[in-house]
Amino acid sequence: MSAIHDLTLNDLTGQPLPLAPYAGQLLLVVNVASECGLTPQYAGLEQLYQQYRARGLTVLGVPCNQFAGQEPGTPEQILQFCLHNYGVSFPLTAKLEVNGQDRHPLYRLLAGEGADFPGDISWNFEKFLVAGDGRVLARFAPRTAPDDPALLQAIDNALG
Repeated sequence: MSAIHDLTLNDLTGQPLPLAPYAGQLLLVVNVASECGLTPQYAGLEQLYQQYRARGLTVLGVPCNQFAGQEPGTPEQILQFCLHNYGVSFPLTAKLEVNGQDRHPLYRLLAGEGADFPGDISWNFEKFLVAGDGRVLARFAPRTAPDDPALLQAIDNALG
C-alpha cells in the first residue's frame, strides 16, 4: 500500500474516510469550493464519476477555503449544497488546507517537496490523477474541465 492509501481523512459528516479501500483504484483528487466561478465543474465531476466508477475511478472532492474564502460553509452546508445543486454522490472530505504551513499530508504527498508534480495548488478545482498504487500520474489545472480530452485520455489510459 502507498503512503496515500495509508491516510485516513474525515468526510463531511465527520466520519473517518480511510483511503486504503481505494488502493488498486484510480482516484481523481480535486480541491473544491461552493462559491467559485469554477463551481459548475461539480456537475462534470459527478458525470465523470458516474461514467467511470464501474471501471475503477473514484472522484474525491476536497473542500478548501484557502482561495478567496470561496468555501466558507459548514460541513453540513457544503454537503447540502453539493447534493441539492449537483447531485454529488462521490466522496467529499472535510475541509483541508492544500497549501502553506498547515498543508494536509494528502497534499504534501500530491504536491509537496519530492512529489512528482510539486508546487502550490493554484486555485480551486485543481486535479490530481492517482494510480491504484498511489503514484500521481498527472496534474491538471483548475480550468481543465472534467470532460477535457486530455483528462479523459489520461483516465482511459490509466484504466486500460
